Amino acid sequence: MKSDQIPDQDHIARYCSFRRLSDDGQPEPTAFMLKPARPAEPPEESLSVNWLEYLECPDRTSKIAEIRRIYRETFDVGAQAKIAILNVGEVCDKVRTESPDRRILQVLHDPIVTKDPSHSGIYNLRQNDRVIAELIVETVLESYSAR
Repeated sequence: MKSDQIPDQDHIARYCSFRRLSDDGQPEPTAFMLKPARPAEPPEESLSVNWLEYLECPDRTSKIAEIRRIYRETFDVGAQAKIAILNVGEVCDKVRTESPDRRILQVLHDPIVTKDPSHSGIYNLRQNDRVIAELIVETVLESYSAR
């Protein structure tokens, strides 16, 4: 259901464009920062992710295949883009215990019903939140090609 808290034991996937990867192809902190606000658009409220367990696929391989399908149907997927996998509890715990302001993140289900029912968001981020992004990138468990 929309706005449900994703359980700590579950996992999320984050699309990381080529511009947000290091020279060795791993996600950079910028992959976990809100897009800069633009004059004609409201600022982002959350960092877009996908809830893997929501997909109800039998294993990680099929979950990644399903995420790739959702991405292809939703936007142009870059040839060198990656999918970063994170554990919800690890992300929230790391940020809460190691950020200067003891930030409490919320990872909430936020489906785009017709195209992306697993869509979710990481909330309580702020613009130019580099310290929080650096903590989040330290929790990346795995990364896969987005194509």
